[in-house]
Amino acid sequence: MFGVGGGTSSYAEVEDTDFVLLWGSNARAAHPIYFHHVLKGLSKGAKMFAVDPRRTASAKFADLWLGIDVGTDISLANAMSREIIAANLHNKEFIEHATSGFDAFADHVDEYTLERAAATTGVNANAIRELAHGYATAPTAQILWTLGITEHHNGVENVLSLCNLALLTGHVGRWGSGLVPLRGQNNVQGGGDMGALPNKLPGFQDVADDSVRAKFESVYGGPINPEPGLHLSLMFEAMARGDLTALYIIGENPADSEADVDHTRKLLAELDILVVQDIFLTRTAQLADVVLPATVGWAESEGTVTSSERRVQRVRAAVKAPGDCRHDYEIIGELAQRMGAKWTANTPEELWDELRSLSSMHAGMTYDRLETEGGLQWPCPNIDHPGTPYLHGWLWEDDLDGRAPAPFSLTRYAGPKEQLTDDYPLRLTTGRVLDSYNTGVQSSGYESPIRSGSHLEISPVDALNLNLVDGERVSVSSPRGRVEMHIKIEPDQVAGLTFSTFHFPELVDLNLLTNDEWDPLSGTAEFKAASIRIDKLPIGTSRG
Repeated sequence: MFGVGGGTSSYAEVEDTDFVLLWGSNARAAHPIYFHHVLKGLSKGAKMFAVDPRRTASAKFADLWLGIDVGTDISLANAMSREIIAANLHNKEFIEHATSGFDAFADHVDEYTLERAAATTGVNANAIRELAHGYATAPTAQILWTLGITEHHNGVENVLSLCNLALLTGHVGRWGSGLVPLRGQNNVQGGGDMGALPNKLPGFQDVADDSVRAKFESVYGGPINPEPGLHLSLMFEAMARGDLTALYIIGENPADSEADVDHTRKLLAELDILVVQDIFLTRTAQLADVVLPATVGWAESEGTVTSSERRVQRVRAAVKAPGDCRHDYEIIGELAQRMGAKWTANTPEELWDELRSLSSMHAGMTYDRLETEGGLQWPCPNIDHPGTPYLHGWLWEDDLDGRAPAPFSLTRYAGPKEQLTDDYPLRLTTGRVLDSYNTGVQSSGYESPIRSGSHLEISPVDALNLNLVDGERVSVSSPRGRVEMHIKIEPDQVAGLTFSTFHFPELVDLNLLTNDEWDPLSGTAEFKAASIRIDKLPIGTSRG
């Protein structure tokens, strides 16, 4: 929407903002360091509203929790937009100056009344009104979100709906107001920045642009395919058709992490060749023809990482890598050399300087500056530039810095692809807990006094209806598969909603259940909305 793929704000801004809208994020568990910044803002008097199907550990800090039904985010966001316009709380001057498409947007959201949204989302109409008014009238406000927004079949439209709210109120492009997607893993932002996207080269430069490609080709010493590549979901579809027969996986564990994972494992097993580069022998690596042992990026290697606030920081090896493990850049570089490439950049600093010569947003970030200044935030176009604490200040400049206005987007509500039925009457949503990480590759090898997440959390109402007791082992099934797991009766859980994590695939192969419907714009699977049933196990196999 704004021309670049990065969160708009610095971490410190949430400490100074007046209003925090935490949407689809249990930041206290999934982003605990960032949540400390949020708590500092709340201690200074900021209000926080939380939109989440679950009353999470984060939502308990909110002034108001809106317990939305899974997958109804667009209905709620559009109703907020309509209420802001109807109450004459929209920033008319900003809209006229910095945006386009407002009249069509206002007409579009007019049907999303508070009453309709309440019926769709399960949230009280007065609560929606209170949230809309609070966000619109706050001097500064930030919207924070994570996978609760993006892991849906319409995740991109979910994000665009939140961006519409910022455009409507002018809560973007200035200190304390912004749009903050909290990245789910270390250096996710850096991965995108470095070109780990099917249609982009480093610095978010389009691979289809002839002049951009020519610049990279002159440095890389060879032609670059102008056709965008496949994202992850399309790769698996190509594997199913037999069009993709070789796969090189670096630091990813799809044999545990993909939705409908039984189907994923079959596709991986049928490849002509599978190469896996990783730090442990993951379930994916066990399927590989070739395993390339790599170093741990955050502990054994040199280089840089980029955080959710676009801050590039130096990383240094704290310990020596064991055995024959090699750094990722060494492995990739030698493979390229054996394939005939004549790359001249070999060390982390040489590779970084090569990037700086090609990506203007990183041009001013020398290793010396990163070292002495504690990191820099892109864009940083030259050696004298201080870095950019917040993005899109151009929206407030007289001439918009010569750019086109930011467009409103017309988004339509569509619930989860997989509807609840008599056979599968409960909603399963997944997420993270504080002490564990993704599929457990990096976190399951040590003990933790607060370890949790292998149970299925259900409401007291559902436990009563199903005649279940806390700790009972049950059968959990979806249209794709079945697992056995223990239940945990959670007092705060909403009736009809269940929750578990994907951290313990060796204990509970949860992604046998999850829904592989995916967003055609992003390729992200709908992990947040599967339909399941719970059945008691036969006498003698179940225990409370």
